[in-house]
Amino acid sequence: MKRDLTVYLNDILESIELIQGYVKGVSEAEYCKNQQLQDSVVRRLEIIGEAVKQVDDAFRSKYPKVPWKKIAGLRDVLIHEYFGVNPFRVWATLKNDLPQLKKDIKTIITQKNS
Repeated sequence: MKRDLTVYLNDILESIELIQGYVKGVSEAEYCKNQQLQDSVVRRLEIIGEAVKQVDDAFRSKYPKVPWKKIAGLRDVLIHEYFGVNPFRVWATLKNDLPQLKKDIKTIITQKNS
């Protein structure tokens, strides 16, 4: 049975918040040396990507500012090209892209619930 869209949006938000908690107070150098932390972050990014893939195109088109395809593409790279995942690039994604995605998803959830 397909889950409700709100559940997927909450999965995305929860994963972002967990990632931010994992890396709070951690430097890029510390992150890149800590395989367990990298694994935890990558798993949560995979969950974000998988949840995004469950959001239908009609809904995505209402929020073109969100880089839905890019997020799903990152998930594909993390799953299928795991051997080439660069921790420095993942770190850049965490710092440069996740804060805005968190804001966007919170806004979408608020609008959907009102």
